[in-house]
Amino acid sequence: MATLTIRVPDATHERLKRLARARKVSVNKLIEEFSTAALVEFDVETRFLARAARGNVKRGLTLLDKLEHGRASARDAR
Repeated sequence: MATLTIRVPDATHERLKRLARARKVSVNKLIEEFSTAALVEFDVETRFLARAARGNVKRGLTLLDKLEHGRASARDAR
């Protein structure tokens, strides 16, 4: 496992410590979780862009419309 030293403003460090305490994890674990989430987001976006580049625009827009319709239906059901 690698060690990474980062510099953040004191106020940010204090807020990160409070957030970590609230989540009952260490600041190290909190940063690890944030890093993992950022990498997952990057991977998803990269795969999406790769698929979009070889996809069909009309089909993609149709799928997005279906997704939005499904979300609207779910909101209405609440």
